[in-house]
Amino acid sequence: MPTQYRLLILLLVIAVAAACGQPETTGQAGQTEQTEQTASEDSVEPAPAIETVIFSDLNWTSAQVQNRIAQYIVEKGYGYATDVVFGSTLPLFQGLRNGDTHVTLEIWLPNQDEAWYEALANDEVVEVGASLVKDWQSFFVIPAYLQEEYPDLDSVEDLKDDKFKEIFASAETGGKARIVSCVIGWACEEVNAAQVIGYELEDHVHVVNPGDGAALNADLYGAYEKGEPWIGYQWGTNDPALILDLVRLEEPAYSDECWAADKACAYEDADVLIAVHPDMIDGAPDVVDVLRAWNFNIEVYKEVARWMDQNSDASANDAALWWLNSKTDIWSGWVTDDAASAIEAALAANDIPDGWPTE
Repeated sequence: MPTQYRLLILLLVIAVAAACGQPETTGQAGQTEQTEQTASEDSVEPAPAIETVIFSDLNWTSAQVQNRIAQYIVEKGYGYATDVVFGSTLPLFQGLRNGDTHVTLEIWLPNQDEAWYEALANDEVVEVGASLVKDWQSFFVIPAYLQEEYPDLDSVEDLKDDKFKEIFASAETGGKARIVSCVIGWACEEVNAAQVIGYELEDHVHVVNPGDGAALNADLYGAYEKGEPWIGYQWGTNDPALILDLVRLEEPAYSDECWAADKACAYEDADVLIAVHPDMIDGAPDVVDVLRAWNFNIEVYKEVARWMDQNSDASANDAALWWLNSKTDIWSGWVTDDAASAIEAALAANDIPDGWPTE
């Protein structure tokens, strides 16, 4: 074959090979791109499981007793570690929003309405149940024996009357009625301050803010034991309200309009909610199931409060152990059968959760 023909045939072969190879190369490139995309999708990791469930340890008794019960159930029944962060309402709610804590067993509304609904709108918290259900609260509570002695003392407006102001006045109040308000850092501290202004009581009352719930209760108990005058903030599930005979002074009825304006009206009965950080939904779903089944209502807590009153040296830890040992019929309905068996075994062995604070 002449050389020029051989050269022509060689060129044709090269051209055909190149033409045939192009689709194959393109296919390989497409396959590589698809493989990389799939690998990228597969590399997205699911939300990590929560190993330590952290509770907001609010500084009042009912919240702490509930925390200790929940910690026992979560540790001994489900195998999680637990811990607590101690503090007051507003800082701990911010901690829940940030994920510094995972569970808050008492979110009080309407006290925390503004922050609560903002957090819900931002998907920073998840409501999973109710705690204590509805509860009353008031800034203007007096012992029943005081109203028996002064039957005309029955309204908030009576605190503007000099003869009644003198009843509550003390050496440091300058003739004003001494009124014990909410604990520093609780949401009701701001509400009560607004009520003083709304009722135009600034010239008639001297407000005292205790440092913690124990100080608030001690102030009332001390006056009650001596039969002395006392006026201040209380709520239905606080220990003194469950044990002592107390009376609320009359106020204008709650309305949304009043509350949004100046709060010159009674508190609405509180909704007490259970909330978790969103990480809990996928990170500890079995714990969330327990909290959804939680049924620690006021009647249940009333028995705890009375037991603690009869056992004055008892701590929240002691109260939780007493309740868990004596109320299996209640808490066993919140947990799986396997968890209930594990919890009962731990109670029988007198096991104490590692996450309980030392009191």
